[in-house]
Amino acid sequence: MDQVARRTVRAKIYDFVTQRTVYHTAFWILMLALLLLLDQNDHSFFTKLITQTISLFFYGILVYFNLFYLIPNYLTEKKFLLYCGLLILSVVIITPIKLMVFYLIIPNFEAWILPKKLGIFIASFMIVGASTIGKIVTDWVRHLRERKELQTQTMQSELRFLKSQINPHFLFNTLNNLYALTLKKSDKAPEIVIKLSEMMRYMLYDCNEKRVSLQKEVNYIHNYLDLERLRQGKNVEINFKVDGEIFDQQIAPLMFIPFLENSFKHGLNTHISEGFVHIYLNIEEQHITFYIENSKAESLPTQTHKRSGGIGLVNVKRRLNIIYPNHHQLEINDNPKTYGVELNIDLK
Repeated sequence: MDQVARRTVRAKIYDFVTQRTVYHTAFWILMLALLLLLDQNDHSFFTKLITQTISLFFYGILVYFNLFYLIPNYLTEKKFLLYCGLLILSVVIITPIKLMVFYLIIPNFEAWILPKKLGIFIASFMIVGASTIGKIVTDWVRHLRERKELQTQTMQSELRFLKSQINPHFLFNTLNNLYALTLKKSDKAPEIVIKLSEMMRYMLYDCNEKRVSLQKEVNYIHNYLDLERLRQGKNVEINFKVDGEIFDQQIAPLMFIPFLENSFKHGLNTHISEGFVHIYLNIEEQHITFYIENSKAESLPTQTHKRSGGIGLVNVKRRLNIIYPNHHQLEINDNPKTYGVELNIDLK
């Protein structure tokens, strides 16, 4: 049986077991077995079975009256004292009825039941009280599960929204550059189209997953930088160095692209002639350090980069907080002539 089939079987078993009728029936069968086991009276098994089945019937009346009427109408509405009073009253009413049934069908009733009246009352009260505790616990667990599912759905929706902002953001910038080259009838335009098609294939088919291969992300960066080298010309210095071994590490897609866009659009593109973008990626087994530094025109205010992040930089910070909470560190160094970003991610 393969892994998918095993998961399917487990899911079907879980769905069956968690049906209310199934687990309630299982509980009462186990309860009956426990009552028979604890019954120390010197009677035949058939007599014990009848006695404990009757007890189980009245326990059921108390428990379900508590679950479906008292708790929703009184305990849930924070009428605690009234709830306790009605709970005790229900046990007081049910106990004599239960004793009367024993009197009618059990031989020698007075000899072994009447001395245990108080014990029968206490046992009934403890069982119905246990049902209250069980209801509170199960409601609390269900509330936690529903809240976790809601948080997961919210995070997934937010990530989809943030990622949908990143992709058009990059595409818009690239198409603007391509449009400018086509107007100039540049020979670089066809090569940019090829690079862009490879990058779009990655964004369309791979980036819908929560995690992608680190190798694919690195290849994407190479394509991005090749595209920028074609557009920028020979007056700029673009370096990308990778240290460490890439094997099967996984990372959230398009995590580094906003920093690249920021470096070119608001750093390198502000230069009249020369500039640089230096990128360094250090890869360990479960840790990544990404560092990018670009030059800035001296005449621009130092706050330009803080504003220039726009959607891209704000989104990547938000994505980091969602995907790698407490497992990443982001440092930004905004200097008069350079702008640097260092991102450390713990892939565990």
